[in-house]
Amino acid sequence: MTDTEDGLGFAAEHDAPIPYRQRIRDYYLALGYEKPYRWANYTDVPFTPLKKPLSESTVALITTAAPFQPEKGDQGPGAAYNASAKFYRVYSDATDEIPDLRISHIGYDRKHTTAEDMRTWFPLAALKDAEKSGRIGAVAKRFHGAPTNRSQKTTIEQDCADLLALVREDGADVAIIVAN
Repeated sequence: MTDTEDGLGFAAEHDAPIPYRQRIRDYYLALGYEKPYRWANYTDVPFTPLKKPLSESTVALITTAAPFQPEKGDQGPGAAYNASAKFYRVYSDATDEIPDLRISHIGYDRKHTTAEDMRTWFPLAALKDAEKSGRIGAVAKRFHGAPTNRSQKTTIEQDCADLLALVREDGADVAIIVAN
């Protein structure tokens, strides 16, 4: 009897999620790190409710996508992992136009995923649609890039502090973080 025949509706055994977390841990060991990657896992996570409805709120977008750097090799959809395209400081750019961003510097699963649809990893166009329809009050005038430096200490102590200051400077009420 198969799982679907018993009425439970389970997926077939071969249809299992990709073991992403274990793959990252194994990858770090293969790179020569002494310890596998440790995922941030907080026991107490603060929650701040919105102070006004989303339809009246300014929304900031934070991404780990990198500005295209033609001198750094292939960075287009389906490109192999390209560490040279990484960036190491928070950056900002205007939201009035869709920028030329890429994600070749990110270790995503290239076997099962493509980077062809930018809206899946940089939803600025969707946010603009939400603004036009009144679902959100406004898209912040700038979006911000968060580096993927593989250092939780640098991310927490430097990058997050820089990003928070920029989001506040933009007058945003809420931020959407899209980690690629």
